[in-house]
Amino acid sequence: MGDMSKPNIALVGAAGVVGTTFRTVLEEFKFPYNEVRMLERAELAGQPLQFDGREWVMEELTEHSFDGGDIDIALFSAGGGTSAKFAPIAAAHGTIVVDNSSQWRMDPQCPLVVPEVNPAEVNNRPKGIIANPNCSTIQAVVSLKPLQDAFGIKRVVYSTYQAVSGSGVKGLKDLEEGIKGNDLLGAYPHPIAFNVLPQIDVFEDNGYTKEEMKMIDETHKILGDYNIKVTATTVRVPVYYAHSESINVEFERPFADIAEVREVLAAAPGIVIQDDPANSVYPLPRDIAGRNEVYVGRLRRDFSVDSGVNFWNVADNTRKGAATNAVQIAQLLLK
Repeated sequence: MGDMSKPNIALVGAAGVVGTTFRTVLEEFKFPYNEVRMLERAELAGQPLQFDGREWVMEELTEHSFDGGDIDIALFSAGGGTSAKFAPIAAAHGTIVVDNSSQWRMDPQCPLVVPEVNPAEVNNRPKGIIANPNCSTIQAVVSLKPLQDAFGIKRVVYSTYQAVSGSGVKGLKDLEEGIKGNDLLGAYPHPIAFNVLPQIDVFEDNGYTKEEMKMIDETHKILGDYNIKVTATTVRVPVYYAHSESINVEFERPFADIAEVREVLAAAPGIVIQDDPANSVYPLPRDIAGRNEVYVGRLRRDFSVDSGVNFWNVADNTRKGAATNAVQIAQLLLK
C-alpha cells in the first residue's frame, strides 16, 4: 500500500457512462492522486482520454494489470462479469476495489457503503472489495437513514421513475432515437420514448424484477435492519439523467408534525430540501442532473397509518447513484 494521502488510482471502465462521470467527479472534488491508470476493454486500448487537464492513454485490462502492486484504489464500473473476474485479482495485489456493479453487493464479506449512512463499514472489507450500491437504493437510503435514527422505520414502499442513463449508452440511444421516431430496442423490450415501462431488469419467480429485489435487499443491508418491511415497483421513464422516487415510510414512533420530519431531513448530510408546493417547488430531474446531492420535496403526512410520511426523492443516477458515491468512498479511504 502506497501513500494513501496521494494514492495511485485505476479507473476500470474509464470510457463508459459512469467511468466518464468518475473522471468528472474526481476533478471537481480535487481528489489527490499520484498517478492514474485508465483501464478498458482491448478494442479501446491505445486511445486517448481527457482527465484533469491532460491526455491519458487507455490500457487494456488484463489479469496482469495489477501485478506491480502499485495501485492503491481501483474504481470499477465495467459490469458484473468484469468485476467478478478482475476485482479479486486486484485485491490480491493489495488494491482496495470500489466496485459499481451488482456482483459483490450482497456478499457478506463485502461492505455495501453509502458514506452518509454507514461510513465505518469501509474498514470492514476482508475481501478487499467495497461494493457501491444500486443507484436507486443509494438516493433512497440517504434520506431514510436520518428518519430511521429519529423515528424508527417499520415499513417502506418504493415507486421509482428511473432515467435511461441507468442502462448506459444503449438506454440513452434508445430514447434519443425514439424521440426522432426511430424505435430502437437496444436496451428495453418496448420503445421508451413517450412511454413508461414498469420493468427494470428481468422478472424473478416471485413476480418482482431484479431491480426491485436489489432495492429491497440492499436497503436491509445498508440500514442494518432486516426487520424493516420493504416493497418496490421500479419503472423506466423517458428522462435522460436523474432518478425520481416516491417513497412512503411508516415509522415505529410518532412525530409531532411534518415540520419535525422536515427538520430531521434538512439537518442530514447530503440532502437538499426543495419543498414549497404552494409555489410548485419540488425536485425535478431536469434541474438535478449534474448535481451530487439527494433532493427531497412533496413531504407530507401519510394519513392512512398512525405515523407515516410520503416524499419525493430525486438524484442524478450517474453521480450520487454511482460515480459520486464511489469517489466519496475513496475519500473515506484517504482518511
